[in-house]
Amino acid sequence: MTLSNTRPASGPADRPGFWGRLSGSGPYAALTDVLLASPRRQFAILLIVPVIWVLLTHLGPILQMINVSLLTNYPPGPNNVPTYTLEHYGKFFTDSIFIQPFLRTLIFSSVLTLTTLIIIYPVAYFLARHVRRDRQMMFLMLLLIPFWVGEIVRIFAMMILLGNNGALNLALQWLGLTERPIPFMYTGFSLSAGIIYLTALYMLMPLYSALEKIPPSLFEAAADLGAGPWTRFRRITLPLSLEGVSSGCTLVFLISTGVYATPVLLGGPSTTLFSEVIAGFFHVAGDQWPVGAAFAVIMLVTALLLTGAFTKLMAHLAGRVKQ
Repeated sequence: MTLSNTRPASGPADRPGFWGRLSGSGPYAALTDVLLASPRRQFAILLIVPVIWVLLTHLGPILQMINVSLLTNYPPGPNNVPTYTLEHYGKFFTDSIFIQPFLRTLIFSSVLTLTTLIIIYPVAYFLARHVRRDRQMMFLMLLLIPFWVGEIVRIFAMMILLGNNGALNLALQWLGLTERPIPFMYTGFSLSAGIIYLTALYMLMPLYSALEKIPPSLFEAAADLGAGPWTRFRRITLPLSLEGVSSGCTLVFLISTGVYATPVLLGGPSTTLFSEVIAGFFHVAGDQWPVGAAFAVIMLVTALLLTGAFTKLMAHLAGRVKQ
């Protein structure tokens, strides 16, 4: 019996992977062998692009804004070299005219976040617990359709809805509830409705994700033990969805504190938010840009501190529930 000297054809399992083909023969074989010598180096190479992206598009602008806030003037001129100072931060604390819109923004964002949670939680609960799994994605896509268009388009849609000749006023007059149009526009109501409409998705997705993960067996066991609907919600649904509540509230609060186009188009003189004050410094001469940057840093740091404290509180409550 003779043995064949021919090599059997290699199957899919014998074919080299991506890293193996990359480190094969060629002019760069030695370099790739060094770079890809271990899984840790492979992971580091894959991590380079997203890290650079985050540094350039997220962290970089924030650092530049902090740098501008510390300059005496910006942009620098040939005969006007800027120096570093803290006087722009002191202007916020010494001039009381800026405190009112700052506090209004924090209070307004907090109340708006709670309102959005109350409105969206039943929607997320219905979608996660009462819609068949094979239809959940379809309903979710229907809810996401309005968010496929830009923010400005959605704001103008809200203006058309709430205007004196808008759909809401026409419906109220047709039902005989009012004789003349109600001035919804340029009030706290129109501003609140616009921001809730813009931020609803950021509350819906975390809540839906958290509620959808709750095992149905927990509700069945609680019902067998005699727990009613309210007891099951209070003892099971709400505690196990705290992570979604925390994520959704954090996103909505941060967006509400920094939103600009919505208060400009839907708000009025009595609803001026701090983002409009910040933008005002960038709409005038360049020597006011450091003041606007300083105010932006103050709002950013305050919002991050508040959301950090809120997240820690919710994490503590969620930890107690799991215990």
